[in-house]
Amino acid sequence: MIAGQLALVAAALFTGAAFYVNFAEQPARLMLDDRALLLEWKPSYKRGFMMQAPLAIVGFILGLIAWSITRDWRWIIGAIVLVANWPWTLFAIMPTNRRLVETDPGNASAETRALIERWGTLHAMRTLLGIAATAIFLSASAN
Repeated sequence: MIAGQLALVAAALFTGAAFYVNFAEQPARLMLDDRALLLEWKPSYKRGFMMQAPLAIVGFILGLIAWSITRDWRWIIGAIVLVANWPWTLFAIMPTNRRLVETDPGNASAETRALIERWGTLHAMRTLLGIAATAIFLSASAN
């Protein structure tokens, strides 16, 4: 069924992007000085949001469609796990994001670095949710 396969693709793309951030981009940016670290984080965050946010929504909708067609509970569970990235981002990560966005690069400090390190730890949950949703969708699509 095409909706399920597309839900799996959306979840896998989301997960790949989140994984890349945590295992390549974040460690590389942490090698920069505090000002450059913040200057790199700001546009990276905006672009990452523009890519990952729609993938979570599209994967959620497609997972719901797959569930409505098959009534296989794994599709709806995978959809919920994938879209859980939205409340996690809004309630757990957004306070840190706001502080970083509001920080002028000229005022970047050790506190800024600590916030970006915290952001990376919080973002890791997005990677885990993506992995879980992808695994659930993969399981559902195997039948």
